[in-house]
Amino acid sequence: MKIYIDLVFIVNFIFDLILLISVNYILRRNVRWSRLILSSLFGSLTIFVLFFKMSRLVLIIYKTIIAILMILIGFGYKNFNYLKKNITYFYLVSMLLGGGIYFLNSQFSYTNKGLVFNNSGLKFSYLIVICISLLIYLKYMFSFKDLKNNYSNYYKCKIYFDKRNYIEVNAFLDTGNKLKDPYSRKSIILLDKNKISDINIRSPIYVPYNSLNNHGLLTCFKALRLEINGKSIDKFLVGISQEKFFIDGIDCIISSSIMEGLK
Repeated sequence: MKIYIDLVFIVNFIFDLILLISVNYILRRNVRWSRLILSSLFGSLTIFVLFFKMSRLVLIIYKTIIAILMILIGFGYKNFNYLKKNITYFYLVSMLLGGGIYFLNSQFSYTNKGLVFNNSGLKFSYLIVICISLLIYLKYMFSFKDLKNNYSNYYKCKIYFDKRNYIEVNAFLDTGNKLKDPYSRKSIILLDKNKISDINIRSPIYVPYNSLNNHGLLTCFKALRLEINGKSIDKFLVGISQEKFFIDGIDCIISSSIMEGLK
């Protein structure tokens, strides 16, 4: 039996990349393409270890570790729930695509005469099968209303503190957020304090706030502009949240008034 190493590598690279792109798209992780490509290369290179004989238990452990490392390379680590959801959807996509490949390949590879089935030797293009399976998967996943509702409010944003000094964040649109500076009437976005650790910002503004269970002064800063989907707004303040956001993969909270002010 002939095994073409280059073909094995290319097919696995494409398959791994589509898996990671699917997770990135469905969960709105908004990570860089370079991270997804690097993770796919890592997963494809480790496939060659499978040519060595190993027990079933060792093989399961090995594949699990590789999957976790691929997720960490591709999406990083923010908290356990973030990692758990990434791994869960990675395996869901993998099972659906794998099942699609098996089904389509079996449909195009066998001919029958009555009740007798023979392998015709025809192998449906793996790339075409993977792409078709991916489309089927996306249609299947996005038929669920809760998935649409949860992740349609995710946005990739750029916050410019000056012309060269900016950060990229994953933001969540909280329609119930009405936080504004009572004096300037500027809307306030909430930013995770860990995202500005390397940013040199001066002259804080302290804005009073009231909530159901707390009140006090919120430390805010002026910013040059906020960009979302090619549009921007310059009349806003950046409030620093000292508490961790309990929304999956989110670094920033924006309000409806921010979205309405985009130009």
